[in-house]
Amino acid sequence: MIAQRVSLNNLLAIVLTAAAAAYVGWKISQSPDQAVQFAFNGLSVGAVYAILAMGFTLVYSTVWFFDLYYGAAAALGAYGVFYLRSQETLGGLYAVNNVFVNVLFAAVTAGVVAWALYESLYPRFRARFSPIVLRAILGLVAAGAGVYTGYVLSFPKDLHLTLSPVIAIGVAVAFTWSLYQVLQGVCAGRVLLGLVSITGLVAAALGAYCGYLIATTPDSKLYLSWGLSCFLAGIVGLAFYRGLYVYMRERSRSPLIMLVASLGILLAITALTSIVFESTPRPLPEALGNDPLAIAGATIKGFNVFTVGVALVGFLFLQFLLKQTAFGKAVRAIGDDEEVSKVVGINTTTVIAVVFFIGAIYAAMAGLLSGHDTAIQPRMGLLLLLKGWIASVVGGIGNLQGAIVGGFVLGMIEQFGIWDLAGEWRDVISFLLLILFLSFWPTGLLPRK
Repeated sequence: MIAQRVSLNNLLAIVLTAAAAAYVGWKISQSPDQAVQFAFNGLSVGAVYAILAMGFTLVYSTVWFFDLYYGAAAALGAYGVFYLRSQETLGGLYAVNNVFVNVLFAAVTAGVVAWALYESLYPRFRARFSPIVLRAILGLVAAGAGVYTGYVLSFPKDLHLTLSPVIAIGVAVAFTWSLYQVLQGVCAGRVLLGLVSITGLVAAALGAYCGYLIATTPDSKLYLSWGLSCFLAGIVGLAFYRGLYVYMRERSRSPLIMLVASLGILLAITALTSIVFESTPRPLPEALGNDPLAIAGATIKGFNVFTVGVALVGFLFLQFLLKQTAFGKAVRAIGDDEEVSKVVGINTTTVIAVVFFIGAIYAAMAGLLSGHDTAIQPRMGLLLLLKGWIASVVGGIGNLQGAIVGGFVLGMIEQFGIWDLAGEWRDVISFLLLILFLSFWPTGLLPRK
């Protein structure tokens, strides 16, 4: 009986899919130019959904609960750019710089940096220094990071100047680490001291040059605001995990309680966003590539092509991170069995915290890319969260390859689905697609193995 019902369901799903494909094929034959335009629009929107779905999948497949803060992170990314750039690039019409917001983010940054230093450096140096002295030093460094964050947020007009030292240090450290890894491989693990010194000097010179370029390029402020917004959204996501979710998971171990808690966080941040920025939709400053390009009778903006590129690069980065690094192996081990991972010595709390940080960065990037293409409003996070979830279900929840496929498929179906309808039907089509997949293909197009 059950097998017969499943067979009928599959037959019905095949008939519906064939009917939809036949309808789209007939419309394409009627107007090829319009079909190309819908395809371009679908790729652009689908790229945003794919970025959302990839970050969502990374977090969900690690801890196996729905973190609804993810939607708030998307809104934070978009409003972060608005907060940092609106007063200068939008003619001062929407100038907003709130000292309480600056202090709040400074405090969160200081707390997260203090935790990171305590987890990474304290165990290594506690045998060499007095615990009180060591904690005082780490506390001062964390406080300095918080003060620096507050200073950067207080003077967004000088973003290229205030962030240039951090970029210089970051480039120098990244270059030194990369070259050191290469030298270790070439010298079979025995790296000469002279080579290390030369590497350090080259890295310092390269970092200083990059910092100089940023400091002398005021036009870079918009893109620096992208990085800073994503970083702050990631910091807040990490703080929520370490400061709240860890204790709730230890005490309740109930996905429902975690879901309700993260829903409260999403609604609270949405309300705070409305208080600070008002609920009226706002524009973001123009980004690169806003001039339309004519291709095959249709038009697409360079910014939309850039969005597709970001989705592909984001996918390749996560693939490399999860498949080729020790951190990725730890993430996959925790996703398979967190308790066993603890037994074999993996610091699950730290690894999951980093996963939340990365996931929030993906959400924030998707939010700001969506905001540049349309307008932003405080409730945008909830809708983007749902679209990211639908894309994950369509592609195969818990599967990274499915996430990017599901994002682009959702974008295409949305665009072709409104061929003869008003744009407001796009969300209706998305949720109908979700119902269809949950009914007939709950494991998605690319099921997790």
